[in-house]
Amino acid sequence: MTRTLSSDIGGRMSLTQRILIAMGLGLILGALLQWIALPREHFVNAFVLNGVIDAGGKIFITLLKMLVVPLVFVSLVCGAASLGDTGSVGRLGGKTIGLYLLTTAIAVSMAMLIALTTDPGLGGESANQIQPATAYEPKTAPGVKDTLINVVPGNPIAAMADGKMLQVILFALLFGLALSKAGTSGQKLRSFFTDLNEVMMRLITMIIALTPIGVFCLMTQLGATLGLAEIAKVAMYFATIVIALLAHAVLVYPLLLKSLTGLSPLAFLAKMREPLLVAFSTSSSGATLPVTLRTVEHRLGVPNNVASFAVPLGATINMDGTAIMQGVATVFIAQFYGIDLGLTALLTVVLTATLASIGTAAVPGVGLITLTLVLDQVGLPVEGIALIIGVDRLLDMLRTAVNVTGDATVATVVASSENQLDRDVFNAPDQQAAA
Repeated sequence: MTRTLSSDIGGRMSLTQRILIAMGLGLILGALLQWIALPREHFVNAFVLNGVIDAGGKIFITLLKMLVVPLVFVSLVCGAASLGDTGSVGRLGGKTIGLYLLTTAIAVSMAMLIALTTDPGLGGESANQIQPATAYEPKTAPGVKDTLINVVPGNPIAAMADGKMLQVILFALLFGLALSKAGTSGQKLRSFFTDLNEVMMRLITMIIALTPIGVFCLMTQLGATLGLAEIAKVAMYFATIVIALLAHAVLVYPLLLKSLTGLSPLAFLAKMREPLLVAFSTSSSGATLPVTLRTVEHRLGVPNNVASFAVPLGATINMDGTAIMQGVATVFIAQFYGIDLGLTALLTVVLTATLASIGTAAVPGVGLITLTLVLDQVGLPVEGIALIIGVDRLLDMLRTAVNVTGDATVATVVASSENQLDRDVFNAPDQQAAA
């Protein structure tokens, strides 16, 4: 008999309810601390906020990140070994990457259309009143040649230690395919990895139980540092991105899911609520990966061989939320500096942002780096990025939630196209499938 998630991890309230309560309490406490404006050296700031609470949030994110590399490697080895038996790796990979590129192109196109309608760089404060939140020093985005070379791991162990996920994914795929062709020896190792994958899932359950505590700490920090004055200065830019993100999450993904699978978008979104809350709290698709993978497999009915390929790959290269930010930011900066963007420039933004979603996936600070690349391509000043840094932290939370939704949507669509989706699990009441 299946058990609800709340009974699986204990407590009378569901995990979602506890996360929402923790999120609300954290924001209230953080806002209160910001409002009373205690001196930096005060005990509450020095020990409680910047000590215990800050450490709690960072420990929670670190615990999630601790799982990412071993989970991706073990799960992907199992999936690739299964796909190797059927010879469907190339077909599945083509569908997955194609869908990710399609949704990213739609995201940036829609974002620019909305931005050209709302004119975020022409409204609100005047150019003389808006001051950059901070100085911005752009990093160099890698070229296509370097990106392709960097996907291949010269040292797989070092790639795992450094968290270079594209290299880990490639090695895991090759290793899993080799297992599928290694006969008896390969079968023995496949059994080991299958058992290890089950252990990893149990470890994920243990750490997910700590989510309300981690979310409380993260939201308290956010509430204490959120610059409402900075949001007011670029309110139209902020609102435009929020509208575009919501439109992509509640219109584009549901339409894609409904048209290609016939499944209920409402059921999908309802079962994705916990990964979305974790993604919003952590601002990291990678840190959310354990929760996303667990939900996609056990609540949406995507088999491990598909989920373990599509979800980690999406967490690495699927940047729909970031592409939306880049589209709106490009229009905002162009309007702010009084530069007209022609049709050619707009199409260049779409193409560059779409390709950059893969091209700079392994680089830290990918959102701002790829935005630098986009601005360079259309001749806009990269200094304009400094105008939006002040509100980027909160927007990053929202676009991470959109990215995670896209990862799960593509995994579900691909599984359905391969006739491997367990529709009974997807259509079942909101319960955790028996592990």
